[in-house]
Amino acid sequence: MIVTLTINPAIDRIVSIDRLAFEDRAYINSTRESAGGRGINVSSVIHSFGGQTLAVLISGGDSGKRLEGLLAKCGYRIAVVPVQNAIRTNLTITDKHGLTVNLNEPGPPLAKAEVARVERVVRDKLDHASWLMVCGSIPPEVPPAFYGKLISMARQKKVKTLLHADGDALREGIAARPTVVSPNQQEAGRLLGQTLLTRTHFLEAAERIRQLGADSVVLTLGSRGAVGAFADGLMEALPPRIDAVCPIGAGDALMAAYAWARERRSSAADALRWGVAAGTAKARLPGMSFASLAQTREIYRQVEVRRAE
Repeated sequence: MIVTLTINPAIDRIVSIDRLAFEDRAYINSTRESAGGRGINVSSVIHSFGGQTLAVLISGGDSGKRLEGLLAKCGYRIAVVPVQNAIRTNLTITDKHGLTVNLNEPGPPLAKAEVARVERVVRDKLDHASWLMVCGSIPPEVPPAFYGKLISMARQKKVKTLLHADGDALREGIAARPTVVSPNQQEAGRLLGQTLLTRTHFLEAAERIRQLGADSVVLTLGSRGAVGAFADGLMEALPPRIDAVCPIGAGDALMAAYAWARERRSSAADALRWGVAAGTAKARLPGMSFASLAQTREIYRQVEVRRAE
């Protein structure tokens, strides 16, 4: 079973408009709400692909009740850790051309006792897990070393780990030696203290991050696909050109498909191909809709994977 942790979930409010333009009016076509958070998104994709998953998440306040309501029919198991403060609400504005603005709240501050409860729940679930995926931002007052602590705990139980984070949580998580770390282009640039613009930058960055402690690195690059740094070398996965509708969540789909494929004993290169296919297929869909396995397989056939020279 693949266990995901979302310690900073959200109500995602997605507003679709006719066009996104600076200093000009736009007209709203539709508005909808969904359960948000990277771990939740990852579990949704794994479940839709037929994988076994359990999502651990916090919930508090009226927004937490709405989140639990939205997840009531998700189809996969969830483990809710109650907290005192209300979870956040995020706003995504996207137009028909795929231009997108993301406005995220920082999330609720958690007391030490609440953080300890999250840790206990994760520890309990590791007894039945093959993977632990710690995904997304951490709320205020949660120590940056928290993800690293969970990764070390999972390693002791011989559970594979995938880390997606930013800033200090990413840096300290990598030091705990996760199985895979999957930053995006901007997160990797902040981690390494440089702007990543070229193919050479991407390849060098992926290998440098692996040398920081991760067993493998999957550096996600949006419409450019992804670079994988593995023990046997560097790989590139190049997607077909598509008309992007909403790229928000594509990175979550990529991580989910990568772990799902590895769970099915695919090679790292093949898992990278599945990941890029899932991210690309998601970007073709509106809002926070994720592609089905059939839709992803269609793109998978068109993804080129090659060894980087």
